[in-house]
Amino acid sequence: MTPRTVRLTVNGAAHAVTVEPRRTLADVLREELGLTGTHVGCEHGVCGACTVLWDGEPVRSCLLLAVQLDGASLTTVEGLADGDRLHPIQEAFWANHGLQCGFCTPGLLLTAKALLEANPDPSEDEIREAIGGNLCRCTGYHFIVQAIEAAARSRTSA
Repeated sequence: MTPRTVRLTVNGAAHAVTVEPRRTLADVLREELGLTGTHVGCEHGVCGACTVLWDGEPVRSCLLLAVQLDGASLTTVEGLADGDRLHPIQEAFWANHGLQCGFCTPGLLLTAKALLEANPDPSEDEIREAIGGNLCRCTGYHFIVQAIEAAARSRTSA
């Protein structure tokens, strides 16, 4: 297969990478761009650990070929914080014990960000529905839901 150059904007920075057409977006983000916060779990789109935002919408980077995203604008978990200042969603996860081992956390953070952009004041049921595609083996989701509720409150009170 002939390698192709793919142009991406990731976390506000422009990149041009030459990749084999069969390379997944997750692999390119991790191996070519060094953005290892995008975790690869199941490689079938089931666990949500590889979730990134494509034009603000959560997508599974393990299911997308990098060549499909030529010209796309992406946000990875590395793009949430502002330098040393955590994003309010990251702060809420930390303050509300919404993480344990951290493997699922990047996907959950980005899913929560997309949810709160679309719905700044979601109900508990709406939060649970939004994160339904993100598997966490360490928590019972209770603290994750509380963290997203806290992030929503901090956004509306700011």
